[in-house]
This record gives sequence, C-alpha cells and structure tokens, in this order.
Amino acid sequence: MQKKVLALHDLSGFGRSSLVPIIAVLSAAGHQCVPLPTAVFSTHTAIPHWAVTDLTDAMEGTINQYDALGLRFEAVYAGFLASAAQIDRVREAAVRLRAEGGLTVIDPVMGDNGEVYETYTPEMCTRMRELCAIADIITPNTTEAAILLGRDPAGKPQSDDEAWEWMRALQQTYGAEIVLTGLDFETGKVGTGCLGHAGGGLTLHRRIDRYYPGTGDLFAATMLGALMNGVSLPNACTRAGEFVKDCIAYTAEQGTDPMHGVQFEKLLGQIVK
Repeated sequence: MQKKVLALHDLSGFGRSSLVPIIAVLSAAGHQCVPLPTAVFSTHTAIPHWAVTDLTDAMEGTINQYDALGLRFEAVYAGFLASAAQIDRVREAAVRLRAEGGLTVIDPVMGDNGEVYETYTPEMCTRMRELCAIADIITPNTTEAAILLGRDPAGKPQSDDEAWEWMRALQQTYGAEIVLTGLDFETGKVGTGCLGHAGGGLTLHRRIDRYYPGTGDLFAATMLGALMNGVSLPNACTRAGEFVKDCIAYTAEQGTDPMHGVQFEKLLGQIVK
C-alpha cells in the first residue's frame, strides 16, 4: 500500500524551497505527499521584498476535515512555521492524524549559518522545543541544534567527538532520533550525523563551494522518503547527502543565481531508482 505523508511547511512560489522540493522528492520516492501549507510566500525569505499570506486559520479547518474523513498518515512531517500559533496546529495534526506506528518528523527550521531567521521570534524558538519533544525524528542544522540546546547559535561542533556530544545531548533532551546537518569540521567536506535508537553514524561529503537556500528541505525529504521505503537511518542520511551534493554540483555547473535554488528536477531519477 502506498504510504502517505502529511507535509506541514510553507509554500514558497519561487526559489525551490519548502513544499516545492518536498512534494517532488517524496512523490519520486513513491509516496503520496499531502501538503498542508503553513503560509504562502512569493519567494523564499532570502530573496528581499517577499510577500506572505499566513494560513494558520486554514490549517485548523484542514486538520478537522482530514480527521472527519478518517485520513491517517504514515508520517507527519513539519518544517517552517509562520507563527507561534502554528505550533499548536502541528501538534494537533500529529496527535489526530498520524497512523498507528507512523512517524512524527520535525525539521525545526529557525535559522542557519549562526543566525536566527528574521521571521522567527524568541517565543517561536522557545516553543519549537515543544514540537521536538513529541517528535520521533528531529533534523536540525547546527544553528538550530544550538538553539534547541540553549547554546550560542554561532557555535557548532569542531570534531567527531563534539558532533557525537551534540547529538547525545539532543537525544537526551528530546528523546527523539537525531539527524544533525551542516557538519563542516573537516577541511573540504560537509555532512551529517545521525543518532538513532539502534545506533548512528557520521557521513561527510566533498564540499562544493556554493550556498543555495532550500537544501535542508531537499535533504530531509530525501531522507524521509528513504526511511519510509525501509532504509535504515544511517543509510537514508547517506543517500540524502549524496543526492543533495549531486544537485549542488549540477546547479553550480549551470551558473545560475544561487537564490534560485538547486536544480533538482533533472536528478529526480536518482530518487526513483
């Protein structure tokens, strides 16, 4: 039976972030992705002068309808939120709509490169910890992990040992399986660590000297798609990291504006395989 993912993220029209790559990747992995937008942005927020429509009220009505229809999802997967009130909507969706034995995956999107996103208030950062506490898997980058641990957002692990210490601290605090992205303590490489209930690992890939918004969404969706196809957490993270690396490399060859995001479309065949 085809598995269903309820994806609670923003919809950014231009820039290849949030629901745009998430829907594509999960569909390519063979799953039905059901989007529940938290907000509609004209572009992702790294492009100036964006316009936004908050969808908090619509989220509640959608959750109620899906519950009344008896819809249940093998994964409830949440990321960027537009307001603190949406944290309650995500929790409600996880409690009411997740299938028995399903996953709650929280990507605590709050910041990157040592800085908190301008749309995220201190209240939202604090309350994001509530969502992480009900998650089966959390996928912070190092900036978000620092916020979740009450550390300096500009700090990050500087070695294998420190990466493991951060992941153990996150797991002890939140009880979830941990996927920590943005590790770059080895020259010329960047990668991911994971710590599941059955073990974990560190995977570093060749660094490509480009920065593109939306790669975190691409990674998490690829990882989740693989997990739902029976791949182990360490192997799912490795596959996701390789796919993102390939997308970055391909896009860098095209020489497009980095703010337009990674050109993942022509590489989706890797996910299908």
